[in-house]
Amino acid sequence: MIRSVPNINTARLTLRAMKPEDFNRFAQIWATIDTVSNCGGRPLSRGAAWESFLRNAGHWEMTGFGQWAVIEQKARIMVGQTGFFFGACAFGEDYDPFPEAAWMLTPEAQEGGLAREAAEAAHDWFDRVIPGPLVARVGVENTAALRLAARLGYEEMRETECGGESIVLLRRNGPPSAA
Repeated sequence: MIRSVPNINTARLTLRAMKPEDFNRFAQIWATIDTVSNCGGRPLSRGAAWESFLRNAGHWEMTGFGQWAVIEQKARIMVGQTGFFFGACAFGEDYDPFPEAAWMLTPEAQEGGLAREAAEAAHDWFDRVIPGPLVARVGVENTAALRLAARLGYEEMRETECGGESIVLLRRNGPPSAA
């Protein structure tokens, strides 16, 4: 099991472990309604952001995977996060036992394909290191994330509700076949 968080570099991004000095930026990102509107829609208080920040660090330690801080290389600023976790959301036996993928970038960073670049890099790592099925949930109205999920090889399982939001549950059995 991997106990250290690998760094992943793409053309424009670095995916790396979240560091204590990232917390203020992390809390700022999660407190901004424009950022969180497509992932639950509720900004996090600083305390809730701290719990999430710590949960992510523990996830790497306990499971060998987790979420990376997404750093835009040119500006050297954290613009979001991407990676995998166990959500324990009681969506069913066809969903809950599998790692859940997520990607979330600030609105400014969503321009120009940075979300795709980050999510593809994370999924490439997962496919090489911990191959197997993945699941994801996306708000039914988040068409950009649904397109990205399809590009990553996810297929719709069903629609349901989570926290008052209509979501689509998705499953990916492996990397998309090269077309």
